[in-house]
Amino acid sequence: MSKPVLGLVLGGILGIFDGLSALLSAPETAPQIVGIVIGSTIKGLIVGVLIGWFARKVDSLPMGILFGLLVGAFFAFLVALMPGEGGEHYYWEIVLPGSILGIIVGYATQRYGRTPRPQTA
Repeated sequence: MSKPVLGLVLGGILGIFDGLSALLSAPETAPQIVGIVIGSTIKGLIVGVLIGWFARKVDSLPMGILFGLLVGAFFAFLVALMPGEGGEHYYWEIVLPGSILGIIVGYATQRYGRTPRPQTA
C-alpha cells in the first residue's frame, strides 16, 4: 500500500479511537460522542494523508515520527481551541491522543508504506 493511502486508512481508523478516548478523559462529553468521533475521524484522515505525503517525500523514520507528532499535535490543538458547550477547553484531552495518533501514523507510513517505483522508459 502506498504511504499516503496507508496514512489515510490508518489515520481514519485511529481517528475513531482518538474520538472514543473522550469517554475516558472527559466523561461529561458522552452526549456529544457521535460528533466527537466523526470530527476525530475526519481529523485523522487529514493528518494521515499529510503524514503519508511527507513519508513519500522524506525517507527517514525519525523525521517521519517527528513530523507525525507535530502535525497530529497541531491539528488536535486547532480542535482544542474550540470551547465545549460550557465554554471549557479540553487541551490535554484532545492534544495528547492526537499527538499519539500522529506518532503511530508517522512510524507506520515510514516503516510499512510502499515507496513508488521509478518508471522505466
